[in-house]
Amino acid sequence: MQNLQELLSKPVWQMTGEEFIMLSRHASVQTEAQPQSVTDTNRKYVYGIPGIARLFGCSLPTANRIKKSGKIDKAITQIGRKIIVDAELALELAGKKTGGRK
Repeated sequence: MQNLQELLSKPVWQMTGEEFIMLSRHASVQTEAQPQSVTDTNRKYVYGIPGIARLFGCSLPTANRIKKSGKIDKAITQIGRKIIVDAELALELAGKKTGGRK
């Protein structure tokens, strides 16, 4: 067998099937050994008052009232006129009962 460095520098179209399989097995072992970085790529964001309206399934005036109520402030990031809302956190915050009638 050839060593790994020679195999890595060899173009794929020049490899035999055995060499290619050996290289792919080595690559799969390497990816399993490396720890996965923890990133939050699954976060879903909605943008603006129309995004809030779609998220809660309400009208634009109602979405504006929800934003102004302060209930979902922890989920909102506002830079100038741009409004970015973390959808999961907003739904979670809106579902919590705080104050109101008894």
